Amino acid sequence: MNEKYYLKIGRAVDLENIKEKRLYRFFEMLVPLISLSVLFLAIFFSWKLPIIVAFFIIIYDIYWFFRTIYFAFYLKAGYVKMRKHENEDWLRKLEELGRPTNGLDVNSFKDIFHLIILPTFREPIEVVKTTMENLLKTDYPKDKMIVVFACEEADRENAEIIAKEVKEKYGDKFFKFLITFHPSNLEGELAGHGANDAWATKEAKKIIDKLKIPYKNILVSSFDIDACVYPKYFSCLTYYYLTVNSPLRTSFQPIPLYLNNVWETHSLSRVFSFTSTYWHTMNQERPEKLVTFSSHSMPFKALNDVGFKQRNVVSDDSRIFWQCFFEYDGDYRVEPIYYPISMDANCAENLFTTLKNIYKQQKRWAYGVGEIPFFLFASIKNKKISFKKKFTMGFDLIEGHISWAVSAILIFLLGWLPLILGGAEFSQTLLSYNLPKVTGAILTITMSSLIMSIWLSMLLLPPRPAKYGKFKHFLTAIEWIMIPFVMIFFSALPALHAQMHWLFGKYMGFWVTPKVRK
Repeated sequence: MNEKYYLKIGRAVDLENIKEKRLYRFFEMLVPLISLSVLFLAIFFSWKLPIIVAFFIIIYDIYWFFRTIYFAFYLKAGYVKMRKHENEDWLRKLEELGRPTNGLDVNSFKDIFHLIILPTFREPIEVVKTTMENLLKTDYPKDKMIVVFACEEADRENAEIIAKEVKEKYGDKFFKFLITFHPSNLEGELAGHGANDAWATKEAKKIIDKLKIPYKNILVSSFDIDACVYPKYFSCLTYYYLTVNSPLRTSFQPIPLYLNNVWETHSLSRVFSFTSTYWHTMNQERPEKLVTFSSHSMPFKALNDVGFKQRNVVSDDSRIFWQCFFEYDGDYRVEPIYYPISMDANCAENLFTTLKNIYKQQKRWAYGVGEIPFFLFASIKNKKISFKKKFTMGFDLIEGHISWAVSAILIFLLGWLPLILGGAEFSQTLLSYNLPKVTGAILTITMSSLIMSIWLSMLLLPPRPAKYGKFKHFLTAIEWIMIPFVMIFFSALPALHAQMHWLFGKYMGFWVTPKVRK
């Protein structure tokens, strides 16, 4: 058996050894059980020990107040750096750089190729065209760009029409333009982004090998089909690649902005899109905690070394980081690049469908809790990574998913539980009288951080289409009052729902977010 066979595990059922299968299954259940225990104990102790819970609530709210301030500084710092990166002349910096000094054996940036993978499934042609047009507007030499339009066999009738139109219009604009069709129902695969991406990359490898392009000279950008790159993305990415330490052991994460159709979507979706954008902007300031997410870039050599993206997982964008992390015995990291890439906000024909799609998309993202059993199992198998590193990264991973599922519920709802369940004796105490006042005051002060969120949302908004009046700008500011509702019903609850899938072994498939442009 391959020493690192565990790098191909998607779920407990993939393991043959019964003891390993049971251990992996326990890891799958671990975080869901912790999350449920936290919520159960909050209810139980609100009934049995309401005074202790009341003090806990106050302390917990104060903790989140300071954490919000901490995040606000990171958010502002990330935004300032992003604007600075947008204004930088990266192509000039590349020309001035000459031969890199970070150990990468190339003569200059002109030796670096970009392989761009665009998996698609039933997306409308206008979404594809927008993505292709933005690729053409980039300042990096197009004779160094290999574009793969990755279609699904299950969508061949529709995909062939779109692929033909795309190839006729854009096929001769790049060094190489390749159309692939990922076969359906391949053994050991889970239909979705990762399997399609892996197939497309292997097909591109045939061309790369034929052209004899060194793998270290290629950066792979795995994009969603709605990902619109800003003009200097590839020159910025190349500069990072030629200047960071250990470039062949590094993935590169841009800042995702969900702005493509932000004016067209509904208010609640807009708030949700901005909160997602802010979270990833803040994370750029904590590179030690970064894991690849959604559209990102990495060396082709690293991707080839791990056998390409895993074909039996939903969260392939984060799994590829952990594949590399354990393949290289912990010597792999994510470098934040403070340059934006824009994607679609969730938008549908009506409000109900939009809300349903937001919930399903958030549940799919939260389904990444399945990375925890993989991490824990691989950490046991890989003895070459230090315990300190595994403990630190494991703690951040586990704490992040538990907080995702329970924090909003505890913050906005727990304050009322002792009053409801504490009984007559507690209701007559001074603490009972003051609890809602104290927690309300803390949360009001904490919510004042929304001022920065509103301010940044105004700065990030693209130009307002002529068909929308000035009231639309006003609406984008006042709609932030929905943030508690968003955090509970479209963040915490779908995260809990995703964890229940793992708890009961009812594994999810890959759900493709519908793309709608009005």
